[in-house]
Amino acid sequence: MTIEAIQEELIDEFSMFDDWMQRYEYMIDLGKSLPIIDENLKTDDKLIKGCQSKVWLNAELKDDKVVFTADSDAIITKGIIAILIRSFSGQTPEAILSANTDFIDEIGLKEHLSPTRANGLVSMIKQLKLYALAYQTQLKN
Repeated sequence: MTIEAIQEELIDEFSMFDDWMQRYEYMIDLGKSLPIIDENLKTDDKLIKGCQSKVWLNAELKDDKVVFTADSDAIITKGIIAILIRSFSGQTPEAILSANTDFIDEIGLKEHLSPTRANGLVSMIKQLKLYALAYQTQLKN
């Protein structure tokens, strides 16, 4: 499935909820469904800088696709990274780098986050794209 199709799916899922409390609950559920990250990967070099909470992000290249795993010590933040991983994991570096992130605005996420969490969201996207860039460079060599 393409990144755009996954993002459309997320927009549809979030639009089913009438208010933001329900959307937060859904986001928390998505966070709970994240695969457990290996404890050995919870190292300082995997921490996303710019997040108020601790968010560990790992990326591996499998069959020329970037596979992300992550965890957080905060339930809302874990839900946010789960949304991003669902969108970008299992995609090619090129697809990740060229992907649009407007779906975040369409589900209303940014406007319902505190300024520090919104900054964290931007940092998460930046880190996902940095991993993709590193793997794209690696594939070209």
